[in-house]
Amino acid sequence: MSVDVMVETTIRRSPAEVSAYAGDPGHAPTWYANIRSVEWRTEPPMRVGSRMDFVAQFLGRRLAYTYEVVEWEPGERLVMRTADGPFPMETTYTWEPDDGDGTRMTLRNRGNPSGFARIAGPVMERAMRRATTKDLARLKEILEG
Repeated sequence: MSVDVMVETTIRRSPAEVSAYAGDPGHAPTWYANIRSVEWRTEPPMRVGSRMDFVAQFLGRRLAYTYEVVEWEPGERLVMRTADGPFPMETTYTWEPDDGDGTRMTLRNRGNPSGFARIAGPVMERAMRRATTKDLARLKEILEG
Protein backbone atom coordinates (compact mmCIF):
# COMPACT_ATOMS: atom_id res chain seq x y z
CA MET A 1 0.00 0.00 0.00
CA SER A 2 1.37 3.39 -0.92
CA VAL A 3 0.91 6.49 1.22
CA ASP A 4 0.22 9.87 -0.40
CA VAL A 5 -0.58 12.86 1.81
CA MET A 6 -0.90 16.41 0.50
CA VAL A 7 -1.81 19.49 2.55
CA GLU A 8 -1.65 23.19 1.77
CA THR A 9 -1.96 26.60 3.35
CA THR A 10 -1.72 30.23 2.34
CA ILE A 11 0.95 32.34 4.03
CA ARG A 12 0.99 36.14 3.85
CA ARG A 13 4.58 36.34 2.63
CA SER A 14 6.14 36.19 -0.82
CA PRO A 15 7.09 32.83 -2.39
CA ALA A 16 10.75 33.86 -2.12
CA GLU A 17 10.42 34.46 1.65
CA VAL A 18 8.42 31.29 2.30
CA SER A 19 10.73 29.08 0.25
CA ALA A 20 13.85 30.61 1.80
CA TYR A 21 12.61 29.64 5.26
CA ALA A 22 10.73 26.40 4.60
CA GLY A 23 13.31 25.16 2.10
CA ASP A 24 16.18 25.58 4.58
CA PRO A 25 16.61 22.20 6.32
CA GLY A 26 18.09 23.96 9.36
CA HIS A 27 14.68 25.45 10.08
CA ALA A 28 12.81 22.12 9.90
CA PRO A 29 12.94 21.40 13.67
CA THR A 30 11.33 24.79 14.36
CA TRP A 31 8.17 24.11 12.37
CA TYR A 32 7.96 20.33 12.06
CA ALA A 33 6.75 18.90 15.38
CA ASN A 34 8.24 15.45 14.69
CA ILE A 35 11.68 16.45 13.39
CA ARG A 36 14.28 16.48 16.14
CA SER A 37 17.43 17.33 14.19
CA VAL A 38 18.90 17.88 10.74
CA GLU A 39 22.57 17.69 9.82
CA TRP A 40 24.07 18.42 6.41
CA ARG A 41 26.02 15.56 4.83
CA THR A 42 27.07 17.80 1.94
CA GLU A 43 28.15 21.43 2.18
CA PRO A 44 25.39 24.04 2.05
CA PRO A 45 23.85 25.85 0.24
CA MET A 46 20.91 23.82 -1.00
CA ARG A 47 21.25 22.44 -4.53
CA VAL A 48 20.33 19.33 -6.48
CA GLY A 49 22.39 16.52 -4.96
CA SER A 50 22.49 18.03 -1.45
CA ARG A 51 22.09 15.41 1.29
CA MET A 52 20.88 15.86 4.86
CA ASP A 53 20.42 13.45 7.78
CA PHE A 54 17.08 13.84 9.55
CA VAL A 55 16.08 12.38 12.91
CA ALA A 56 12.35 12.30 13.65
CA GLN A 57 9.92 10.85 16.17
CA PHE A 58 6.73 9.51 14.61
CA LEU A 59 4.04 7.26 16.12
CA GLY A 60 6.31 6.62 19.09
CA ARG A 61 9.23 5.46 16.96
CA ARG A 62 12.59 7.10 16.28
CA LEU A 63 13.28 7.43 12.57
CA ALA A 64 16.66 8.32 11.09
CA TYR A 65 16.94 8.86 7.35
CA THR A 66 18.91 10.73 4.70
CA TYR A 67 17.16 12.97 2.22
CA GLU A 68 18.69 13.86 -1.15
CA VAL A 69 17.52 16.93 -3.05
CA VAL A 70 16.37 15.89 -6.53
CA GLU A 71 14.74 19.20 -7.57
CA TRP A 72 15.37 22.72 -6.29
CA GLU A 73 13.82 25.80 -7.84
CA PRO A 74 13.99 28.56 -5.18
CA GLY A 75 10.64 30.24 -4.73
CA GLU A 76 8.85 27.48 -6.68
CA ARG A 77 9.63 23.85 -5.82
CA LEU A 78 11.73 21.54 -3.66
CA VAL A 79 11.71 17.74 -3.98
CA MET A 80 13.67 15.49 -1.61
CA ARG A 81 13.83 11.69 -1.58
CA THR A 82 15.05 9.02 0.75
CA ALA A 83 15.54 5.40 -0.18
CA ASP A 84 16.67 4.06 3.19
CA GLY A 85 14.78 2.94 6.28
CA PRO A 86 11.39 1.28 6.64
CA PHE A 87 9.56 4.02 4.76
CA PRO A 88 11.25 5.25 1.55
CA MET A 89 9.63 8.60 0.91
CA GLU A 90 9.49 11.62 -1.36
CA THR A 91 8.68 15.05 0.06
CA THR A 92 7.64 17.89 -2.25
CA TYR A 93 7.16 21.54 -1.35
CA THR A 94 5.63 23.92 -3.87
CA TRP A 95 5.21 27.68 -3.51
CA GLU A 96 2.85 29.67 -5.73
CA PRO A 97 1.84 33.34 -5.59
CA ASP A 98 -1.62 33.78 -4.11
CA ASP A 99 -3.59 37.06 -4.09
CA GLY A 100 -0.80 39.58 -4.39
CA ASP A 101 1.63 39.24 -1.51
CA GLY A 102 0.64 35.75 -0.31
CA THR A 103 1.96 32.28 -1.07
CA ARG A 104 0.07 29.04 -1.43
CA MET A 105 2.39 26.37 -0.05
CA THR A 106 1.73 22.71 -0.71
CA LEU A 107 3.47 19.94 1.22
CA ARG A 108 3.23 16.42 -0.16
CA ASN A 109 4.68 13.23 1.32
CA ARG A 110 4.39 9.96 -0.52
CA GLY A 111 6.06 6.61 -0.32
CA ASN A 112 5.81 2.86 -0.10
CA PRO A 113 6.20 1.64 3.46
CA SER A 114 7.58 -1.81 4.18
CA GLY A 115 7.56 -4.14 7.20
CA PHE A 116 5.57 -2.79 10.16
CA ALA A 117 5.08 0.53 8.37
CA ARG A 118 3.29 -1.30 5.52
CA ILE A 119 0.85 -2.96 7.90
CA ALA A 120 0.19 0.36 9.63
CA GLY A 121 -0.21 2.24 6.31
CA PRO A 122 -3.76 3.54 6.79
CA VAL A 123 -3.03 4.64 10.37
CA MET A 124 0.22 6.22 9.21
CA GLU A 125 -1.51 8.14 6.46
CA ARG A 126 -4.06 9.65 8.86
CA ALA A 127 -1.33 10.50 11.38
CA MET A 128 0.82 12.08 8.65
CA ARG A 129 -2.10 14.21 7.46
CA ARG A 130 -2.78 15.47 11.00
CA ALA A 131 0.90 16.14 11.64
CA THR A 132 1.60 17.94 8.35
CA THR A 133 -1.53 20.06 8.72
CA LYS A 134 -0.26 21.17 12.15
CA ASP A 135 3.25 21.69 10.76
CA LEU A 136 2.02 24.04 8.03
CA ALA A 137 -0.07 25.91 10.60
CA ARG A 138 3.09 26.35 12.71
CA LEU A 139 5.08 27.53 9.66
CA LYS A 140 2.34 30.06 8.86
CA GLU A 141 2.39 31.29 12.47
CA ILE A 142 6.18 31.73 12.39
CA LEU A 143 6.29 33.54 9.06
CA GLU A 144 3.27 35.77 9.68
CA GLY A 145 4.03 36.43 13.36
